[in-house]
Amino acid sequence: MSGPADARARGEAVERLAAAWLTERGLTLVASNQHAKGGELDLVMRDGDTLVFVEVRHRADTRHGHPLETITPLKQRRLIRAARFYLHRNGLSCPCRFDVLAATGLPPHLEFDWVANAFEAY
Repeated sequence: MSGPADARARGEAVERLAAAWLTERGLTLVASNQHAKGGELDLVMRDGDTLVFVEVRHRADTRHGHPLETITPLKQRRLIRAARFYLHRNGLSCPCRFDVLAATGLPPHLEFDWVANAFEAY
């Protein structure tokens, strides 16, 4: 049986692998697991001059739907609020975007589905 500690460790492993996968595709890791008012930013990365807030979603399989389906309007609002707080806290003013990286499988054997600019801040 897996408990919260196992789930947390698996989540951290998925995020590490996700960051490495995105780094191989040209992004640069700035920060991870940034807690902000109302939410958490999984990965903060740079793509050239653009700051990228990456939400990593994981499911062991797609039997109950694809991980991308879990990015609801409420989740988007929480991520936008957390990103605004991150920008303010760090005194940043730069182009930004929100990406979603869906991971399926179990670490270290994951398949990734990357949606760049998945939604807009409003």
